[in-house]
Amino acid sequence: MAERIAAHRRRRGQDWRTIEAPHDLTAAFAAIPGEAPILVDCLTLWLANRMLAGADLEVEVALFEVALESRQAPVVLVSNEVGFGIVPDNELARRFRDLQGRLNQRIAARADRVVLMVAGLPIMVKDAK
Repeated sequence: MAERIAAHRRRRGQDWRTIEAPHDLTAAFAAIPGEAPILVDCLTLWLANRMLAGADLEVEVALFEVALESRQAPVVLVSNEVGFGIVPDNELARRFRDLQGRLNQRIAARADRVVLMVAGLPIMVKDAK
């Protein structure tokens, strides 16, 4: 994981301001000026962190949605589609898969654009512009 993070940082260059917020995305959004664009990479890791911390995920997602609505600049959210495979055989993995699917649906419903990446190729799922 450390090598992946290092590779991401190298690709971004010096102009990017990085805020690592593994748990409190709402506070991270509040710390960024409203006119600054945001890239969140990724909602899947955030959800897993909050889930394993025992957070009230309904409250967490609702607060995040409020933070999204307060932004004037573009926000790009990266999330994994975890429902394409088989249904996991253990309860924790099934719960995570279901929660991730519901989070993706909620965020996609609010988004102007949804792009599914498959083998590095973009598939336009939604384009409201």
